[in-house]
Amino acid sequence: MSSRSTSRTCRHGAEKAKGFAVKALNHALEGVQGTTAVHLCFGYAHVVHERPSGYSFLPELGASNAPQISIESAQAGLDLSVLRELGDKTIILGVLDLGDLTPETPEIVAARVRNALNFVPPERLLPAPDCGMKYLPRDVALAKLKALVEGTAIVRRELGLA
Repeated sequence: MSSRSTSRTCRHGAEKAKGFAVKALNHALEGVQGTTAVHLCFGYAHVVHERPSGYSFLPELGASNAPQISIESAQAGLDLSVLRELGDKTIILGVLDLGDLTPETPEIVAARVRNALNFVPPERLLPAPDCGMKYLPRDVALAKLKALVEGTAIVRRELGLA
């Protein structure tokens, strides 16, 4: 299947899902205790090499009962303005590109976090890795996680939260 036909199939599926997905998700969450998160991804970077530039079904999750939405953004270069459409949800935002074996610097992570803060207040943003860390060599994974911690700390200091 070509990427063009795959893209059409995904859009068609997303259109069909708009009629029932949030209702089904809310039904599944009825009675669940504790904090829940819905995770969307483009597939593990190690396996999926071509990604769309955005999610076909993300803004609709603003109407779900899940208080947290977890998404990848670094690997796909996601336009984060879509985060505005998620209401008061806490966003678990992937800021580590796991399709690239070169560890990010703390400054790159900080820039990705700052970009998200244009659309989500700091109290509702949780920086995280994109999907697929299990495929990385251990030393690379640890270096990326260190950059995540240090980059987030830079932004926290800038905001007076550290």
